[in-house]
Amino acid sequence: MASLIAPKQFSPLEDAENIKRACQGWGTDERAIIAILGHRDATQRKLIRLAFEEIYQQDLIKQLKSELSGDFERAICNWTLDPADRDAVLANVALQKMIPDYRVIIEIACIRSPEELLAVRRAYRSRNKRSLEEDVASQTTGYVRKLLVALVSAYRYDEDECDMQMAHSEADMLREDIHEKAFNHDELIRIVSTRSKAQLKATFNSYRDIYGRSITKGLSGDLADDYLAALRTTIRCIRDPKKYYAKVARNAINAVGTDEDALSRVIITRAEKDLRDIEELYRKRNSITLYDAISRDTSGDYKAFLLVLLGRDEV
Repeated sequence: MASLIAPKQFSPLEDAENIKRACQGWGTDERAIIAILGHRDATQRKLIRLAFEEIYQQDLIKQLKSELSGDFERAICNWTLDPADRDAVLANVALQKMIPDYRVIIEIACIRSPEELLAVRRAYRSRNKRSLEEDVASQTTGYVRKLLVALVSAYRYDEDECDMQMAHSEADMLREDIHEKAFNHDELIRIVSTRSKAQLKATFNSYRDIYGRSITKGLSGDLADDYLAALRTTIRCIRDPKKYYAKVARNAINAVGTDEDALSRVIITRAEKDLRDIEELYRKRNSITLYDAISRDTSGDYKAFLLVLLGRDEV
């Protein structure tokens, strides 16, 4: 369930004018910007950007970047982008890091729908004049590269039916690879990168039922092995995205100094989808609400913005 609270009726022209007004004068009125953009869905935000450009011949994102700063600026600019364009930006930033953050790539490849992933690939190419696949390949190596390129290149079947006989057979195949420590087996990458999510969930459930442990337990070898870590992340994203995101939020908040980029990514990308459910999972697993955790570990306009996207204005 989404957490975003957006009005059914609104005026893009009025919103554009009010945002411009908030950017004028001696200081930017950040709370006015939050009050508008923090309560608009993706379609409404796009109309505001179009209205802003029509009225002022300026790009709204560039205007926000020039007026705001820090974690708040990055969060609200990413939020204001179209979802596919946002994911393209997140993917590019992740790949440009000194040590590329493959988790962001896996999230986009494995949690987005096939059509959403295709839109991200198009947006990435438009923005960077290169394909997402070639940048993933150039910024990673070995079997991590093989896995990630396969994931971002996939266009999975997106229906709910599954073949239980195939699920049992491929659970056995995965078990053999894991038991023999043959984690680099091409068949493993083929299965996790091409099967539908419904089929993979059936395979993972079959693995657990037959062997009495989750498949991620079998992949819990060398914690420093990036390939194994990427496989575990892939499986978690496919098996239970909400549980995965709740864990990302927990790790971000519990990190030394708070990992604002990871926390923003969870809130911003899920506010229009299932953030309410993620928040409930977070509460059950951590004995504290996500609202309270964010209130405790963040501050200022950044904190106020995240709380608005959670569906609760800061008080």
